[in-house]
Amino acid sequence: MLNIALFEPKIPQNTGNIIRLTANNGYHLHLIEPLGFDFEEKNLRRSGLDYFDMAKISRYPDYQAFLFAMQGNRILAITTKGSHLYSNIDYQSGDVLLFGSETAGLPSYIHQSLPSEHQLRIPMHPNNRSMNLSNAVALVSYESWRQLGFVGGE
Repeated sequence: MLNIALFEPKIPQNTGNIIRLTANNGYHLHLIEPLGFDFEEKNLRRSGLDYFDMAKISRYPDYQAFLFAMQGNRILAITTKGSHLYSNIDYQSGDVLLFGSETAGLPSYIHQSLPSEHQLRIPMHPNNRSMNLSNAVALVSYESWRQLGFVGGE
């Protein structure tokens, strides 16, 4: 199984979509607080539909608590500042795909703590800032799952 981590997500609809996604691909979703919304918010529930009970979700009060829980797992940051394409890495079971918030991305201290080969990017046309968070998570999570043979899927 692989992991998706959202660092301080701000938009409940994106997180709801990602909850639905992880229920379908079997990934474990990790939410690093503070969240930009209440976890009981109507927009979060609406976008996640009835998949909340099927998704595996963990919440952490801060990045340090998340790191403690992820000890021994390789953390791969998906970032516009990445130096390697997300499709040019060999994903491994247990990997953590870390995404920044919709408004600020990942802070510099996280970039500085990870080796450059663990900072991945999604190609885009020049002068564009970023992709929608839930779209980026879908793209990278399905590439990693594809590489691992869609284990658990049908």
